[in-house]
Amino acid sequence: MNESVIKAGIIGSGFAARFHFDALKRVFSTKVEVVGAYSRNMDKLQQFTSDRNIQAFEQLEALIDACDVLHVCSPPVTHEPLVLAILQKHKHAIVEKPFTGYFGDGSSSFNGDTFPRQTGLDHTLASLKRMLDAESSSQGRIMYAENWVYAPAIQKEREVLEKTGGQILWMHGEQSHSGSHSLAYGEWKLSGGGSMIGKGSHPIAAAIYLKHVEGRSRNGSPIRPKTVSARTHAITRMETYDNKGHLQTHYKDIEDLAMVHIVFEDNTVANLFATELVLGGVKNRLEVNANNHRTVCNIAPNDAMQAYTPNETYFKNVYIVEKTETKQGWSSISPDEGWFNGYQHEMDAFYRSAAFGAPIESNSSLAADVMATIYAGYVSAEQKGTEVAITTL
Repeated sequence: MNESVIKAGIIGSGFAARFHFDALKRVFSTKVEVVGAYSRNMDKLQQFTSDRNIQAFEQLEALIDACDVLHVCSPPVTHEPLVLAILQKHKHAIVEKPFTGYFGDGSSSFNGDTFPRQTGLDHTLASLKRMLDAESSSQGRIMYAENWVYAPAIQKEREVLEKTGGQILWMHGEQSHSGSHSLAYGEWKLSGGGSMIGKGSHPIAAAIYLKHVEGRSRNGSPIRPKTVSARTHAITRMETYDNKGHLQTHYKDIEDLAMVHIVFEDNTVANLFATELVLGGVKNRLEVNANNHRTVCNIAPNDAMQAYTPNETYFKNVYIVEKTETKQGWSSISPDEGWFNGYQHEMDAFYRSAAFGAPIESNSSLAADVMATIYAGYVSAEQKGTEVAITTL
């Protein structure tokens, strides 16, 4: 494109839309003009746009026509039709996670505990194929908004792999915290699953991404996931769960703990965890064990800054870190949480790709591998951990 100013539009008006807008302020590779936003919720749209002095678009098509890059920050059930509409007009689509998925059969009786998981996998693979086919016919590109890929620690490991020719032998990692406050997250028809997709998508994506990097560096093509074994559990929905009030418990038909074992095409492995059952703030971590090095990527928490107070009232107006239950005692305070999580790096990389044609690190191939792995993982979990083949597109 090589435009002097890239025009951006935001689809959505909630949490993701807000942090996308904030991250755009730190794009330095090219100039970005946020033209406006579109949302079905007109009240939230008016508030979102007026607070940021951008235009509120009443028609999606008008926003797409006015922009070069569209940020898909709407509920995941809307992602596929939005991406198809954007690509049809040869515009770029930055798509939040989950990229796509299965959100039920549309009936009022749908229950995430009881539907056949193969149905979810089949639906997701068909959705992925439609999105990838649309991209192949478009001048626009899909940019998968997986911030872990662009977290400085993960990008440093990418450099290590490329410069040393290292072979990753095994990885383990996790995302965990005390649970989402979003009521929509607790229903499969709104979220597409529980911990495996809502939190596990991050370490799963990072692990698959690094094997893609290794394969391209060593052999010229990505090393992709081959099989998955998984278990899921709904601990806080057990009758015997003793609720002390510290964990979120509003989940209706999703899991709150997931364990995933991935075998890659070269028979190396990754063990990844995701859960809503961890106190003390968010834990975002990936450890890489290679044949010539070992790295521990502590995205959060890390010891960049640590703080102590004998009484949390002193820190009443001080932001410490996401999802911490108390500010009293020692805290791993984050001086720039967005930076460590890769949000501004992600947006800068996407706009560098849009403006100058730079390769997209978090691309549609990665997104497809992640979603195929997760929904094959749900099939495995339904079968109590049976190894299931992953269909790569």
